Amino acid sequence: MTDKVTVPLVAAFLASAGIPLYIHLPSFAAELGLGLGTIGYLLFGLRALDFVQDPILGRVIDRFPAFRSRFAAGAFLGMGIGFWIVFVMQPNMFGLVAGLVFVFTSYSLGTILFYGQGAAVVGDRAESEHLRFAGLRETGALGGIVVAAILPGLLGGYYGVLEGYSLFGLGLAIASLAIWLLSRPFWRPVGAETHQGQSLRRLLQPKIIHLLLIALLNALPVAVTSTLFLFFVEDRLELPDLAGLFLLLFFLTAGMSALVWSRASARFGARQVLLFAMCLAVISFVGAFLLPAGAAWRFGLICAASGAALGADMVILPALFANVLMTQGVATGIGFGVWAFAAKMSLALAAAIVLPALQYTGFTPGGTNTAEALQSLNFLYAVLPCALKLLALAFVARLPRAAAEPSVKLQ
Repeated sequence: MTDKVTVPLVAAFLASAGIPLYIHLPSFAAELGLGLGTIGYLLFGLRALDFVQDPILGRVIDRFPAFRSRFAAGAFLGMGIGFWIVFVMQPNMFGLVAGLVFVFTSYSLGTILFYGQGAAVVGDRAESEHLRFAGLRETGALGGIVVAAILPGLLGGYYGVLEGYSLFGLGLAIASLAIWLLSRPFWRPVGAETHQGQSLRRLLQPKIIHLLLIALLNALPVAVTSTLFLFFVEDRLELPDLAGLFLLLFFLTAGMSALVWSRASARFGARQVLLFAMCLAVISFVGAFLLPAGAAWRFGLICAASGAALGADMVILPALFANVLMTQGVATGIGFGVWAFAAKMSLALAAAIVLPALQYTGFTPGGTNTAEALQSLNFLYAVLPCALKLLALAFVARLPRAAAEPSVKLQ
């Protein structure tokens, strides 16, 4: 029962440093006087740091399993300090970089530790058990994304934009301490550690490489749409007052669908269910491209459909990866270190490519934009993610036959 509370809480807090930051940082940076291109390159540079640190953090976790509780303390408190620097202090460019380094490094440590601990808790039991744990974890994560995505807008509407972000950062700093204290029993080492000191070469196996490629490709579409979401709603659809409601609908649908997808995968097979969800995402992107300005209820339907598709992505792929790591005897720390890097690199690539490209077209957030600038926004928000999702879908279709077989039924 404890894990049924702890796992969603930890997942919710860690998720606040993922997609929500990429939703808010472009507009937050604009309030601080930074350009879209600048923040795009900044985020890409910070993710380049992950290229080095994520595998190293994974190896350190594997090498010192007895210190997992201390690593967790460092991750939670480091995120809290970073959130305080970025949103409460609202510093200059140097301070912003320092605060984001705190947030992203601590987030890397916490995410790798959390996914690895989850895989160790489930062990080498059936794939359905990994799917059950993943459903619990991702339901909590999506709940955290919902809160972190809409809270700055709600606070900003009442207290003012920058004051709203300040209160948001204060709340996250307090939550970092509270959730760490509540989750301390979860981080105890599980069983005997037999994979200490493994190198990256252990990941050079066909099944693992295939899933890592899918993770990177499949995360790119939602990374692009998350980065451009507020601009699309406010400037393309001309519905700024509904942006928070659309975000809430998107992530609530994702969260509500997570357990449904995990049960469906256990019954019908992970590959079949994932392919169905990806086709749903493609239809959503096409629908978004065709929308006229002011199409509120139709975009609401698209948010619900694409949110449900995201729920499948977040549940099925990490569960498959955890199962492969355990069956192939690969240490979870180094495995999820590379997995975390692949997921976060998609967000960095999206920010580094689409934000400067949008700025190049002359697009101005909240300003008067030409038809060409709005059409470029439409293309980047809907057509580019659609193409990327179709590419990822082709890789999923080539998963080994075993991934298509129904697993043991969930109890």
